[in-house]
Amino acid sequence: MLLLEAGGDPRELHGGVRWDEKRKSLPDDYDVPVFHGISTESDAIRWDFWVRHYADAAQQKRDPKYKEEWDGERVDGVLYPRTGALGGCTAHNAMILVYPHNKDWDDLAELTGDPSWKADNMRKYFQRMENCHYRNFPIPWRWIYNLFRWNPTRHGFRGWLSTQVAVPLRALKKDKKLLKVIVASAVKAATIPDMLLKRLWWLLLGRLDPNDWRLVKDDAVGIRLPPLTTSGHARNGTREFLLAVQREHPGKLTIELNALVTKVLFDDKNRAIGVEYLKGEKIYQAHARPSDLPGERRTVRASREVILAGGAFNTPQLLMLSGIGPKDELRKHGIDVRVALPGVGENLQDRYEVGVVNRMKENWKVLEGARFARGDPQFQEWEQNRSGVYSTNGAVLAVIKKSDKSRPLPDLFCFAVVGKFRGYEPNYSKEIVVHHDYLTWAVLKAHTENRAGTVKLRSADPRERPEINFHYFEEGSKGYQEDLDSVVNGVAFVLGTTAHFQNLIAEQAAPRKGEDLRQFVKDNAWGHHASCTCKIGRKDDPMAVLDNNFRVYGTQGLRVVDASVFPRIPGFFIVSSIYMIAEKAADAILADAGRTFS
Repeated sequence: MLLLEAGGDPRELHGGVRWDEKRKSLPDDYDVPVFHGISTESDAIRWDFWVRHYADAAQQKRDPKYKEEWDGERVDGVLYPRTGALGGCTAHNAMILVYPHNKDWDDLAELTGDPSWKADNMRKYFQRMENCHYRNFPIPWRWIYNLFRWNPTRHGFRGWLSTQVAVPLRALKKDKKLLKVIVASAVKAATIPDMLLKRLWWLLLGRLDPNDWRLVKDDAVGIRLPPLTTSGHARNGTREFLLAVQREHPGKLTIELNALVTKVLFDDKNRAIGVEYLKGEKIYQAHARPSDLPGERRTVRASREVILAGGAFNTPQLLMLSGIGPKDELRKHGIDVRVALPGVGENLQDRYEVGVVNRMKENWKVLEGARFARGDPQFQEWEQNRSGVYSTNGAVLAVIKKSDKSRPLPDLFCFAVVGKFRGYEPNYSKEIVVHHDYLTWAVLKAHTENRAGTVKLRSADPRERPEINFHYFEEGSKGYQEDLDSVVNGVAFVLGTTAHFQNLIAEQAAPRKGEDLRQFVKDNAWGHHASCTCKIGRKDDPMAVLDNNFRVYGTQGLRVVDASVFPRIPGFFIVSSIYMIAEKAADAILADAGRTFS
């Protein structure tokens, strides 16, 4: 098997830049959980996309994160960080792993008519991949699990992806003011009258775990601690899994880095027989410092099939460059139409997120002396004991709730972050490093109704970024009013949790209610879970791109397995669903090859 990756290895790349020093390599930025913000702005691995949230220029320019130009380039959009590196965006994400809602899978099973997509069956893929370290059985009781496989949480304990919960209790105890704020916010959230007894039961049963199967089945709400994909409280993900497979099965997996795939190759029967790619570093123009060199053009042949995993932006771009997509879009750029699939690049979706930023009168003691660099006190604690605030991603508390009682599922995930974060914009991570007196409540709205976003080609040049517009809250788009009401509800909720703060500086930009609050949400919303641009669907759906086994309609030997495959964006944080569909796709690929998973 050959894996082609457009970037390099994020732990070995050279040339990354920190705010106060040039770095030789990136292992700290990659490994240390709290450095994830810094890693998104590392020149070594970052891919910067500039997206539009609105077609209306006047509304778009109201977003304080909007840039018309940046670094000498006309960008006309809002920064959307991606990663060109082994492991993709798992090399820089915030590592949160929250299980989707069962209805997300059951709806997909109904849509496709394929019962293997049902929620109960999909849970086995989560168990297969997970190696849970925060709900494992105490040693005296492990014989019960080993003998009877009694596992009411339905966590996995033998998979490739390590999960942990990092709460810096020792560090928080040193910071009584922060601890007081967290406790007060938790009490405020926990004492919401609605379903009080039920939420207390979930709290006792699940022990703040959003991924406990019993809570998942109940679509539970309440206070949670977000699990992280860390091992020994250091980042781990697909990079580590791929390298482990390569070590354990020499000769079975070849990984070629710095290889930007530009086109899928087909025979006369529309069977994918290989790909064309450019060999070279920093070839794609989204790279922070793109190369002026064109790269060496190469081709590689596939003995069985080609699998695309470029994500919600790059996979539809690659399909269109290969002649698969909307006819008018392809012809506009002089690309011969091989398979007319109008759904390619359509249906783009995301979560809406808003950061409610609070500045405190004093610095947090937990960040005293922090430089977010090797050698500071917090780094030493992490390096020596794998504990303290650097073992976290900065989030200290989360609340899952419904924006309205009528919602069929919980749709708000609100979490407190020690730091200043209003969304992605150039140099945003510098604000986190420099300022130690902020607490941000991030409001994430799931199960969005808006499906009007698009990914379109700018040209037939495979090195050029596509044109991306999410069409936020635009009148005429389905459900925009419901989405806006939900986010406003979430912002109002977190404003209520901070109203009691005694040491808050009057710097709150969010208005408290009314049309001003609605406009604040429209002006400041952002997202980072782009998905759904090559959706799975029935063959009679003209906008479907893939069948229930990830195969591209109108072709043979070609699949897509990434965030683009979902018809509707699932759950709160999409990475858990992507890992699960990858496991499911492995079964489908092996079945077509006449083999089974072992």
